[in-house]
Formats: sequence, C-alpha cells, structure tokens
Amino acid sequence: MKTKISIIIIILIAFSCAMYSCKTVAAIADVGAQVASAVGVIDQNVANAISQSARAIGTAAEEITPEQEYYIGRAVAANILTTYTLYNGNPALTNYLNLICAAITINSPRPDVYNGYRVAILDSNEINAFATSGGHIFVTRGLISAARSEDALAAVIAHEVAHIQLQHSIKAIKSSRVTQAILVTGTSAAGAAAGMDVNQLTDVFNESVGEIVLTLVNSGYSQSQEFEADDTAARLLGSAGYNPSGLLDMLNALSSVQTAGSGFGKTHPTPERRITNAQRTVGTIAVADTSSYRQARFSTAAR
Repeated sequence: MKTKISIIIIILIAFSCAMYSCKTVAAIADVGAQVASAVGVIDQNVANAISQSARAIGTAAEEITPEQEYYIGRAVAANILTTYTLYNGNPALTNYLNLICAAITINSPRPDVYNGYRVAILDSNEINAFATSGGHIFVTRGLISAARSEDALAAVIAHEVAHIQLQHSIKAIKSSRVTQAILVTGTSAAGAAAGMDVNQLTDVFNESVGEIVLTLVNSGYSQSQEFEADDTAARLLGSAGYNPSGLLDMLNALSSVQTAGSGFGKTHPTPERRITNAQRTVGTIAVADTSSYRQARFSTAAR
C-alpha cells in the first residue's frame, strides 16, 4: 500500500510539472512527503524516495543557461578531440573558415553565443563535420577538399551553425533528462520498498547528460533535425549574401564521394534525400548570384 501511494505521488509530480513550475511542484512534493512520513502514512525511506524523485524531475526541467550550454558543448568538443587531431598546418585556412562563419552568424537570428562561434579543422581525410552547443564547429580536411566553391564551404558551416542555433543537442539533452528523471523516480519507489540506498540513484541521473552528448556525436541527430538544419542553413546562406544553391552543390559533391559507413554517411541521411528536401527551401530564396567574386579567394585559401 505504501509503495502504491509513493508511485501515485510520483505520477502526480510528473503530471503537475506539465502544468506548473517543476521547481515549485518539487518543493511542495518534498514537504508533503516528509509530512506524510511524520504522520505515519508512509515510512521515512519511501518519503526520501519521493523527495528524490521530485528533485530529479525538477532538475530535469530546468532551463539550460547559455553558460551551461557552452560548458556542455566544450565537453563534447573535448571528446571529439580524443578521436581526432586538430590541423594546425594552415592557419590562414582556419582564419578563412572563421571569417565565413562570422559572415553567416552576424546576419543570423542568433549572432552570438556565450563564448562566440569558432571553427577548427580536424586533420582527417574523413568527410565529416561536428557542431557543439557551445559554438564549436569542427570541419575535416576531407570535407574541405570536397568543396568546390566558397558558397559550398559556407553551406557546410551554415549547416553546423543551424544545429547550434536550433539547439538540437540541448533539446535532446532536455528530453533525455526528463526521461531519465522519470526512470529515477520509478526506481526510487521500487528501491524504497526493497530497502535500497536512494543516494545511489543520484549518480544514474547525473551521468545521463554526458552519455547523451556522446551518443549525439557517435550516432548523429535525427533525420528530421538534419533536414531542419539544411532548411535553416539555406536561409542563413541567403541572409549572409551567399547563394543558397551552394548547399545543393555541396550535397551533390558529397553524393559522389561519401560512403555509408563513415563520416557524414554514418550520421546523416543520404545526400540524395537531403537534396530532395533542401531543394524546396532553396527554391524559395531569391539571392543574386555573386559567387564568382569569391572564387579567387576560395581557390587561394583552400588549395
């Protein structure tokens, strides 16, 4: 009976969070659980489990601040650099990519993030790129070599900027945090009935964010998020004066060199499917084609 009461309270906490501030609900649930214990409705072990559950759900629903977003992203960047090595052989090329990024972001809805946007080159022939929530963008040498114009290269950067501005990784973390919190609450109730140490459950919840971040890097975003990033990238390109068709040029280039088991092929939908999706958006953006004026500097920088 006591376990049933605790589970009912936990469910009410979860549903109440959808209606009110989870911090407020968690605080009320915490006090209520302790009062219930004091009057003998439930024992102290179950009361502690309910309090733990309330705090877990409340923490999961907290907004991630720009500063937290940056440090989460920095942790992801550090993880990427345990697999890849930074390429420092051409500082001028790195500077060139950062200037392209600046042109895209300054004309975007979110021109700045907590510690700014930064582009770095990974010393790999693999065709790939990554973006972290902290504004870190990594592009491999292999992907740079696949580009045939500045507009195509800008499309790669715009796609990664789109992931950052759409907060794809943060949204995934938020979703996972709430899911993990619910798992913790369920385990708390069961654990209380079995006499488990509720404090052991804290580590399960706290470690989940790091695991989700690693999953994002290894498995990639969802197909719908990749399509959304392409659509946003096309608009970002147009706002910065780049030809949005540069995105299609880049995808066509990728279709001839990309393999399914590595790089973009492992973490993205096929270029053909992305082209079909992106064409609809690109066709709605009217921008004068000035790409020929940029070709000389692209050839110099990317050679």
